[in-house]
Amino acid sequence: MTTTSGTVTLVGAGPGDAGLLTISGLRALERADVIVADRLGARAVLDQLAAEGVVLTAEVIDVGKTPGHHPVPQHEINALLVRHARAGREVVRLKGGDPFVLGRGREEALYCEAEGIAVQVVPGITSAISVPAVAGIPLTHRGVATAFTVASAHDPIEQLPGGSDHTVVLLMGIGTLAHTAGILARGDRGVDCPVAIVEDGYGSGERVTIGTLGTIAAVAAVRQVRNPAVVVVGDVVRLSPHAARSLPESLSEDAAGASVERAAGETKRRDETPRTRESTAFRLAPAAPVLAQRPRQDTTPVLAQRPRQDPAPVLAQRPRQDTAPALAQRSLANTRSDRKTLQP
Repeated sequence: MTTTSGTVTLVGAGPGDAGLLTISGLRALERADVIVADRLGARAVLDQLAAEGVVLTAEVIDVGKTPGHHPVPQHEINALLVRHARAGREVVRLKGGDPFVLGRGREEALYCEAEGIAVQVVPGITSAISVPAVAGIPLTHRGVATAFTVASAHDPIEQLPGGSDHTVVLLMGIGTLAHTAGILARGDRGVDCPVAIVEDGYGSGERVTIGTLGTIAAVAAVRQVRNPAVVVVGDVVRLSPHAARSLPESLSEDAAGASVERAAGETKRRDETPRTRESTAFRLAPAAPVLAQRPRQDTTPVLAQRPRQDPAPVLAQRPRQDTAPALAQRSLANTRSDRKTLQP
């Protein structure tokens, strides 16, 4: 259907830092007549822009939700967008993170499109990636993890793939943390799989809590962890500078470098070896904990016990020049023997 009214633009506000708002998102806010804003991320960005002197003339409508409290239900938000667009207004739906990552953005777009309203989308930086990053946690790291899954802790997680080498990022996961940790611990990850919780990423209350699937629920209770928070599960947590105080086998810089070299070696051997199901399964065994237990620098004392110069005394006992007199004596004896044989 074509539209003869205003438009709706879905804008991702990012994790709540105005510096991470895209230029396209800022331009959409400056053009807007109405801004329909979420609570997480969106309101913080609007407040920061105002504090920095950015003037936005749009009417701001707060439709933010808190856990267990939705003052403006989703169907009313949908109707609100259509009503203002039909009145000829430029509407920005400002959503925390990215509108299409657990943000119901496509639901709202489909509703508007069905009502004949044109919809544009301006992506944002999802908190699933940016908030772990602020704690020094990469979601993938060569030799440690090559894939990740982003999930809502409100949804069933029994079928999440992989072991501790497959990173899991859980949004909205504090209320069900104990249940979630128990489910994941019963799978291939086990109770010793590292876990990090990053509270209020990029906010004034930013804090990192580290534990394992077996301990994180108790640790979080003692520290009174609260939303908003992002939960990261997997071996990549060991790479965080916050992990050294809580995880005894955290990857040091040397061990992390060793994991890269080992991964490169595995890749070379994989290219040189015929690929079979059995050999591939063996090579894909998690490498990070082993590297943490046997860091590369431990090999130095072993090498010191066997210095290369040790074989020198053995060679000194049998110098090559000692063989010359013996060879000369045998040669002279052979000559004399030949002469006796040749005499008539």
